Amino acid sequence: MYPEIYYCTRAAWVVVGFVWLLAAVVSKRTARSEPVGSRLAHLAIMIAAFALLFSSTLALGPLGERFVPDRPAIAWTGFVLCVTGCAISIWARLMLGGNWSATVTVKQHHTLIRRGPYAVVRHPIYSGFLLAALGTSLVVGEWRGLLGLALAVVGWRTKSRVEEAFMREQFGAAYIDYQRDVKALIPFVL
Repeated sequence: MYPEIYYCTRAAWVVVGFVWLLAAVVSKRTARSEPVGSRLAHLAIMIAAFALLFSSTLALGPLGERFVPDRPAIAWTGFVLCVTGCAISIWARLMLGGNWSATVTVKQHHTLIRRGPYAVVRHPIYSGFLLAALGTSLVVGEWRGLLGLALAVVGWRTKSRVEEAFMREQFGAAYIDYQRDVKALIPFVL
């Protein structure tokens, strides 16, 4: 692994964390939120995913073996994917404004956003994070990174389905039309 690329990759995720903290100040009041159980399940999956991506202590046995050659071009490609994914997530987060919440919620005076990255996929924050996790797994280069990515896919896909149910209930036919017109996580695919 190339430490300088790895530390730059981690820094990209830290920037996302700071943006999330700063932007959380403008969130609208919550009108309705998901049950605690589903939130805790998602949180557990995501903690495991990020632990695998960022903790070398989990590089045990086959998880510590490389799935890609240890080459600078692969690590730099991973870094570019990570930064691109983080940028997409930040853009999408800023587009949501006060509608955003860390948990699945409906906010007071919630609005359906269909512009910017939301015109391309319904869950661009998750899509961006998945691209960033893919990039991070390439930078790490070990099977633990791919396992972390797989867990992230499960976690964000599961959360997106809960979110979809809330949005259908809130926006009715407008959201059903949106689901028909725009894919959930991967443009034109899924």
